[in-house]
Amino acid sequence: MDDLLGRIGIALPIVQAPMAGVSTPAMAAAVSNAGALGSIGVGASTADGARAMIREVRGAADGPFNVNVFCHRPAVADAGREARWIDRLASAFREYGAGPPRQLREIYRSFLEDDAMLAVLVEERPKVVSFHFGLPSRERIEALRAAGIVLLATATSVEEGVAAVSAGVDAVVAQGDEAGGHRGVFDPDRPDDRLGTLALTRLLVRTLEIPVIAAGGIMDGAGIAACLTLGAVAAQLGTAFIACPESSADEGYRAALFSPAARQTVMTSAISGRPARCLANRFTALGESIDPRSIPDYPIAYDAGKALHAAAKASNEFGYGAQWAGQGAPLARSQPAAELVAVLRSEMEQAPRRAGSK
Repeated sequence: MDDLLGRIGIALPIVQAPMAGVSTPAMAAAVSNAGALGSIGVGASTADGARAMIREVRGAADGPFNVNVFCHRPAVADAGREARWIDRLASAFREYGAGPPRQLREIYRSFLEDDAMLAVLVEERPKVVSFHFGLPSRERIEALRAAGIVLLATATSVEEGVAAVSAGVDAVVAQGDEAGGHRGVFDPDRPDDRLGTLALTRLLVRTLEIPVIAAGGIMDGAGIAACLTLGAVAAQLGTAFIACPESSADEGYRAALFSPAARQTVMTSAISGRPARCLANRFTALGESIDPRSIPDYPIAYDAGKALHAAAKASNEFGYGAQWAGQGAPLARSQPAAELVAVLRSEMEQAPRRAGSK
């Protein structure tokens, strides 16, 4: 097993999760400068937007950082299903004096077919690129590797981890069911065993010959140390960083994170069209009574979800936001990202030392 942290060039076994729409270049730079791996998510960005974000991080960071892309199956439009979905949400829009969109768009391009994004990554050469929702083609992976980029891929099962190894990535991010945000499942139509972080991490460590990074429900140094004991080389934390001032989470999201809602997170497809763990709110409640098969493909459904959130937010209602959060949400802290990394390091060092990896 190679020294992944050494190859990347970080001192701490901590990865700040690349939360598209929440993590920012300022957050990634602060985490990187503190000795961990900062990340930005560009899955919701254009190629030009991604380039600007990469350069912003590079201008503020002394160390390496990670750029995350979405490798989801491109959406298949279904005008009838989309029209019915708009009708389903219409009453919620009317509650806030707004009308729903007349039609829905595929608002994000998948990296599987985004040549412009590939060109930006090859030209800009961030130290790390990570994949979520699946794996790109062998040709794209080889192009990134030829540019000297370290590659990570999310896996929610042993099967996906084995596929990532075969594709040629350098390490796997073991995303347990506790994780906030979108499940990284390669095929959302297939049964999901929803393995927890500890079980999945241990299974992947025992099965794969590449490093494993644990992710899901990890909020403090004790959690990081526990994952290292299981053989992970690092832990990835997302929800832990939402309340940092560098985050782009809005006031309603931050307030919900420190409210009783944090004690109940819900896996829902209603907001975006793919399963994602969210703080319990008005949108997740709406989703409980909906047949997932009636929801348009990701990210077409997300076009409606974002529009509904904007309409409600204009009336000071934040309960339709994509308030992604993991099951460890009640442990959230509000402090600058660099200070949080320092606290995590101190807590980790005070925890029991790690055992062997096998």
